[in-house]
Amino acid sequence: MKDPKVRFYAAFSTITVSTFYMIAQVVGAGALISLLSGGVIKPELAIPLVGILMIIYVVVGGMLATTWVQIIKALLLMFATIVMTVLILAKFGFSFSNLLGAVEQKNGAEFLSPGLKFKNPLDLISLCLALVLGTAGLPHILVRFFTVPTAQDARKSVVVAMWLIGAFYAMTAFMGNAANELVGKATIQEANAAGNMAAPLLAQALGGGAGTLGGEFGLAFVTAVAFATILAVVAGLTISASTSFTHDIYNGVMKGGQASEAEQFKVARIATIAVGIVAILLGLLAKSQNVAFLVALAFAIAASANLPVILFTLFWRRFNANGAIWGIMGGLAVTLALIAISPNVMGIDPPEKTTARHPIQREAIFKLENPGIVSIPAGFALAALGTLLSRRRENEDADFEAMQYRAYTGAGVDGTVAAHD
Repeated sequence: MKDPKVRFYAAFSTITVSTFYMIAQVVGAGALISLLSGGVIKPELAIPLVGILMIIYVVVGGMLATTWVQIIKALLLMFATIVMTVLILAKFGFSFSNLLGAVEQKNGAEFLSPGLKFKNPLDLISLCLALVLGTAGLPHILVRFFTVPTAQDARKSVVVAMWLIGAFYAMTAFMGNAANELVGKATIQEANAAGNMAAPLLAQALGGGAGTLGGEFGLAFVTAVAFATILAVVAGLTISASTSFTHDIYNGVMKGGQASEAEQFKVARIATIAVGIVAILLGLLAKSQNVAFLVALAFAIAASANLPVILFTLFWRRFNANGAIWGIMGGLAVTLALIAISPNVMGIDPPEKTTARHPIQREAIFKLENPGIVSIPAGFALAALGTLLSRRRENEDADFEAMQYRAYTGAGVDGTVAAHD
């Protein structure tokens, strides 16, 4: 679709998703620096330091540096996770059942029962839908397809990534329960009230505890891995947001596709700095929160606004620019509206809480923490409705077949137009 309005709304959605995701990463990095400094560097200083580092890294290194740091962090992350999982199992006779039994003995049987986190089963279903479907619509994931030479390589990359991500998520079950048993909730919250330091403290406990060589090495190594992960994610998000603004809004809409390469390069750098400043300011506002829920919300936005357009473009011949606009903006609007009236924003905090968790002190109107179960179908429905209410476009069949040919063969990714039978 060459409609500039589609490019504008797609860029707006990309920037929104990136912002939600980036806040969580910046706050987490700030907490890591504060922990390593023994509390000398407060989050109020650590978060701007992280933001400035990210801006410099992206402005100087660009896509090449971002790609390499993502490769390195993936290797380090999987290595650290596998080692920690093996050490955890070794402590419990290589039995996950023994680990769960110890957790149950410490916290009570209800701790392992379903419904402790989500009282409403729909909350869990909604979160799972957002996480599974949202991955396919995350901007910093989609941009990776431009770093492989062929469509076949892209498919291989997806398969490898699926196995790695699946294995990592499975191992987090070991690490989460082990952190509860070996470190304890009180110790984790003492290090960081929001509970963001569980993994580094677990590595310290597995290495022998605080003050031991193994313990301090484990803490430092896992913290370094976490920081590299944050650097890679934030760099990818910043690249996605800044290039989206530069190519789709500045060049595609404001300049009608006539901006020179030098102009785009300059605007991309300015956009990178602006994105970094916004992330710093929002991170400071959220510094005392457990920001993990923001990641889930970013996934919900990606699944509701981006995924319907991607799938319909690939598989529905009738889909057009009007449907894309309805899908992107409708899915985005529904998701943000439900977030605004959900328990993430609305709720009555206990009087003893010194810092209010909920910006709006009243009962939530929408009871689910993640809106995916409602917003994702809404995104698909609005994209379909926008298409059906508009006129069929000219050369619809030819355009669809050309798009499918490029999608399945990778032809034209170098900027050339390939002919096909």
